[in-house]
Amino acid sequence: MALVHRSASSTNPVLGTLNNERLEYLGDAMLSAIVADFLFKKFPLHPEGPLTEMRSKLVCRDRLNALSRKMGLNLFINMESGIGAKSVDGDAFEALIGALYLDKGYEKTKKIILKKILLTHLDINAILLEDKNFKGKLLNWGQKNNKIVKFENQMFFDDANKKLHRSSVYIDGVNCGEGIDFTIKKAEQTASSKALENLSDIEDEG
Repeated sequence: MALVHRSASSTNPVLGTLNNERLEYLGDAMLSAIVADFLFKKFPLHPEGPLTEMRSKLVCRDRLNALSRKMGLNLFINMESGIGAKSVDGDAFEALIGALYLDKGYEKTKKIILKKILLTHLDINAILLEDKNFKGKLLNWGQKNNKIVKFENQMFFDDANKKLHRSSVYIDGVNCGEGIDFTIKKAEQTASSKALENLSDIEDEG
């Protein structure tokens, strides 16, 4: 059930619609709690703000999608062909955690997630040191170089009927990057990252 996407749902007269969405909801909560507990103990002197930022880095959608693919879960997801939802792989990973919690309980699930998955497949320390504020970097660049940086955002729905945001960043009226994510903030960060890459390429060519 954890690897059954909503596009491949079946219906049971007793259990209703069968797919991984409820397990995804549960797994999302479990993963957040496990990572929060891990960081709380790893950094006993850190206040709430930095801990929240670090947790976000470890459980962001792009990270979960990549982790799911690294583990090979994407090869076993049951879904209709042609579905291109950005979150499918990460959703399946969260659903798997939800199923694991129901079967093993919190403590065993925490041990498996930390030791067998996160600490094995991720460089935790390197991730926590990442500076992800690409929008801030781009705005600072614009200010220093007398450039007008402007964002345009649009909301739409993907094939799985999930709400997404598309952000386009313009520098002096020229589209220099685009990002798509579940929140405007993350979409703008992706667009800013791509714009910075394009600026770097231009500077290298110059």
